Order: sequence, then C-alpha cells, then structure tokens
Amino acid sequence: MESDAVPGSIRPGGRTARVREAVLQAAGDLLAERGFAHLDLTEVAARAEVGKTTAYRRWRNATGLVTDLLVDMAEQSLPHADTGSLLGDLTANARLVAKTLTDPRQGKLFQAVIAAATCDETAAAALRRFYDIRLTEWTPCIEAAITRGEIPSNTDARAVLTAVSAPLYYRLLASGDPIDDTAARTAAAAAATAASAGIFTARPKAPHSA
Repeated sequence: MESDAVPGSIRPGGRTARVREAVLQAAGDLLAERGFAHLDLTEVAARAEVGKTTAYRRWRNATGLVTDLLVDMAEQSLPHADTGSLLGDLTANARLVAKTLTDPRQGKLFQAVIAAATCDETAAAALRRFYDIRLTEWTPCIEAAITRGEIPSNTDARAVLTAVSAPLYYRLLASGDPIDDTAARTAAAAAATAASAGIFTARPKAPHSA
C-alpha cells in the first residue's frame, strides 16, 4: 500500500538512504542547471540510476523532491556558533549564509527554489520549513546574548536572525551586488547594533478599542 507521508518526513536507512542521497544529489544538480520549471522526476531518476517507479512512489512529483531536498539541506547545514558574543555569533551566521549563496551549485539551487516558491505553494511551504529549521538552530545565540545582558530580554530571536540574512538574499535576488565578507560583516554588525538598541523587541499588542 502506498504511503501517504509527506516527502521528506520519513528518515530512511540502508539502501533506501543511499537511493535518497543519489536522487537528491541529482535533483539538486538539475535544479542548479535548469531551474524548477525543467525539473523532471524521470530524468532525475535516470541520472541517479534509480528506478523511475521507485522515484515516483517515494517523491511523487517535482515539488516532493524540492521538499525533501530542502529538508536535507537544512539538516546538513552547520550548527550554530558559540563565540561568546552576539556580534561574533551573528558574523558566523552571516558568513555561513554568504558561503552558501556564493557556492556555484548552492546559490543557483536557492535561486531556483525561491523562484518555484513564488508560484507553487508546496515549494513555498518547503522553503518556509527550511528556514524554520535554520532559525531554530541559531536561536540559542540570541538567547545567550540575552543571558549575557547584551540585548533586551524580550528580543525576538527570529527577527534578529532574519535581519542578518535578508541583505545577503537581496544581493542574490535583486541588486546583484557582491556577497563578500564585507557584506556579511556589515549585515551582522547592523543586526547586532539594532538588537542592542531594542529594535527587535517583541511589543505587546495594543488593546482593542471599545
């Protein structure tokens, strides 16, 4: 009986894990080469040397592949830093984002996935899940900064981390400006300064008027 599990929600082992690794590698390569619009499950299976029936049974379609690929990328990414300071941790985060976005394969892959997410809700949900995993991984850096007294206790961790990566993604997707170490350090410093000033504190909701 065919499983109704969402692609990427089951962690396989043994031969199944090797098949998944080969298929996701092939899918990532094709995404980087041609974009989401030309991602074909049959071609992915052929490149991965996996049976077409196996590929369709496990991933169902191109969006299923993208979902699983993003889950794998999030889980394989480096853990959060622990440098002893907010600026140090955010700089490490910014450099990791910059390294990913400037990688010849990963940068193009992200562009393809983001493009897919603008017109496909399944791809958009997969992309949101990817960032949820990564933001959760780096949240302890903000919590540690709160404990050290560097930033207010009600600082929104996700808002700070988003402020670090947003300028780098803007360069990738809009301006075309270089994503270099200067850009990474500037993004980290700006986010750290804003966080210290209380810009990212969670504010209570205003009461409803009678």
